[in-house]
Amino acid sequence: MAQIDTSNDGGKKKKGAQKKIAIHVDFTPMVDMNMLLITFFMLCTTMLKSQTLKIMLPSNDNRIKDEQKQQASKDEAITLILDTEYDANGKPLIDKDGNTVHNIFYYKGMPDTINADAIKLEHFMANVDGKRQGIRKILFKEHEKTVVAYDQLKQRFRNKEIDKKTFDDEAKKLGTDSMMNGKKLVHPVVIIKPGPNATYESLVYAIDELNGLLIQKYAIQGLTHTDTLMLRNYGKANGKEVIRPNIRKR
Repeated sequence: MAQIDTSNDGGKKKKGAQKKIAIHVDFTPMVDMNMLLITFFMLCTTMLKSQTLKIMLPSNDNRIKDEQKQQASKDEAITLILDTEYDANGKPLIDKDGNTVHNIFYYKGMPDTINADAIKLEHFMANVDGKRQGIRKILFKEHEKTVVAYDQLKQRFRNKEIDKKTFDDEAKKLGTDSMMNGKKLVHPVVIIKPGPNATYESLVYAIDELNGLLIQKYAIQGLTHTDTLMLRNYGKANGKEVIRPNIRKR
């Protein structure tokens, strides 16, 4: 409540002097009103449930033995050997688009040190006109049915054809089951092997590609003698130096 104090302090005033008025405003009722309004809006507000989507995670089914989780058939395994190109000054080579040149040597199934065509070369590439390119295209073919089924499941959820619990249950099945709606689902196991000249950037790119394609089973290992032999055979067959000394600057 506002108050106006017009009382005289008893002192003598000069003739014709303007009379001063002291105004006091009490904001206590305003604070009480604000608290009441805040309480009112909190009680009347409808809290919306989050509509976020869960990603597919590896199975924690106790019926699956530990040794089975670490096994992969030759039809499911694909190995990526990472390598980075360097210029004459020992710095990572940059292409015309400003990206570092990373080589990805890959092979499927068991290693083959006799056939030079067993190992192939690809690169990290963005989509062109909505179509996957480079190593992304190769990995997509290995997990195509699961990715397509997951995209269809997300669309059904966005169209409100299914509720969130149904979506979560179906997504979990997509990540673990071998069959879905009569279709066989193959979940590839990717083995990432950074070479001595590979940068951390190439490793991050490789894991990002797997996450984007919902590939949950992968491992990071070092190069073996068999991998080195395959790279040598590839280099000889294609007339290029693949096995190089460690030139990456730490």
